[in-house]
Amino acid sequence: MNLKLLIGMPLLLATLVSCKSEAKDKTASKEKPPVAVDVIIAGNSDFASDIEVNGTVLSEEMVELHPEVGGRLTYLNIPDGARVSAGTVLAKINDADLQAQLQQQKVQLELAQKTEQRLNKLLAVNGVDQATYDAALSQVNLYDANINVLKAQIDKTVVKAPFAGRLGLRLVSEGAYVSTATAIGTLQETDKIKIDFSVPESYVNLVKIGKTISIQTNASKEEFTATISAIEPQINTATRNLKVRARLVKGSISPGAFVKVLLNENLKGIVVPTNAIIPDALSNQVVLVKDGKALFQNVETGIRTSDVVEITDGLKIGDTIVVSGVLYVRPGGNVKIKKVRKS
Repeated sequence: MNLKLLIGMPLLLATLVSCKSEAKDKTASKEKPPVAVDVIIAGNSDFASDIEVNGTVLSEEMVELHPEVGGRLTYLNIPDGARVSAGTVLAKINDADLQAQLQQQKVQLELAQKTEQRLNKLLAVNGVDQATYDAALSQVNLYDANINVLKAQIDKTVVKAPFAGRLGLRLVSEGAYVSTATAIGTLQETDKIKIDFSVPESYVNLVKIGKTISIQTNASKEEFTATISAIEPQINTATRNLKVRARLVKGSISPGAFVKVLLNENLKGIVVPTNAIIPDALSNQVVLVKDGKALFQNVETGIRTSDVVEITDGLKIGDTIVVSGVLYVRPGGNVKIKKVRKS
């Protein structure tokens, strides 16, 4: 029995070695070949921003015309679409009762002034005491103040153009009863046009006061030029947008029109093709090649155009970035560089 066991031992060892060798061969055969990818070398590249945002055209000045007091319209001067100068009387409210009160106060003021003058002469010769004269003078001042109040009330019955501009459509007729909530027309200064638009937070470095921008309308392919005149000091916390205002340099666009604002500028920085970015719930990633292995790197993005994305953080000059075959690469997987593209 012992002899048989000794004879079988070498055979068993040979069988085990053979099985291990076959297992290694199978494992080697199962290892995936390296993924062939195209790459670029990160460097400072010149790129043009072609950012397009939506804007709204506004008149330099615009007002909806309302009377300051309620009443019946006795005069109306709002020709549809007419141009008017500042201070032009556009409408008048019936002020007959106020005019009658004004006339009454003027008569009483005249009488009070005569009384005050007589008492002033008597006071000079001690013909009247000081208190009597002071009462007469107070009455003069009271009637004078009442007249000023009535004049202010009468002035409110007149609607004047606050600035020179073009009238809109007339909304009421002469003789109608109106209140302070009634709109009787509109007035706009159309000679000067401004454009309001919002810029995402990541593009705030593209807007500066005095910068020239291009404007396009849906009605025409013509490009208009505008200059940024004001920037809201605070970014909107709800939308993360910055509100900007520009003024049209030349040309005419109807107020209220929808326009496209083009923020063009030549920039320099590290950029990668848009398809090289892997979006993630918390961050964006790119794939780097280091020592033949794939390394997934978190990056911060900046300006995004139709072709490239600016990388503001996470990459340095000289990094090798995968730009094709990104979907087939796995973290730590073997990578074979097929082609180095120009960045």
